[in-house]
Amino acid sequence: MKLVVQEFLSLDGVSQGPGAPDEDTSDGFTRGGWFVPHMDEEFVDLAGTWLAEADALLFGRRTYENFARDWPTMTDHPFAPVMNGLPKYVAAHSPTKADWDPTTVLSGEIPAQVAELKRQPGRELQIHGSALLAQSLLAAGLVDTLRLVIAPVVVGKGRRLFPDGGAPAGLRLVDHRTTPGGLSVHTFDAVGLPEYGHYGAGA
Repeated sequence: MKLVVQEFLSLDGVSQGPGAPDEDTSDGFTRGGWFVPHMDEEFVDLAGTWLAEADALLFGRRTYENFARDWPTMTDHPFAPVMNGLPKYVAAHSPTKADWDPTTVLSGEIPAQVAELKRQPGRELQIHGSALLAQSLLAAGLVDTLRLVIAPVVVGKGRRLFPDGGAPAGLRLVDHRTTPGGLSVHTFDAVGLPEYGHYGAGA
């Protein structure tokens, strides 16, 4: 399977708590829900086409717990049959209640276990949110594709997907579009370490 990371970002790179004020209040974050005002029907349709490509889902512990709480009750949502039915994997370094069936808990050497999942037949192993997990797997060279959805808002504080001191990564833009709600959607393929150099002849 191909490992695909899907993240919502603000213009200043914040990925924390996009969906609701209480989604992720760690480190005193109080600005959650910043993505929701910019969602529109075109983006929802696009997200549905992405989800249709998934053969399994991979989460960090916090995102998994939030999704496991909410998705089983959202029976009228058009994405619910897929989200609830797909095999799910959660990377957890502490005991985790895995009652959102079917779920497998990964512990220990997470990159090695994710590499083994990627060797299984299928289309996409998707990470939704779970920024810390995404960072670690990008640093390990395991991410194949990033789908970054950027909202036209500056949050001002919060955890960022690409923090200072993070591992470098080379990316190639393969698709870009905007939606009526102002979302900018970028799809990148990972191509290894970036090349640094000078621009212009003779530089």
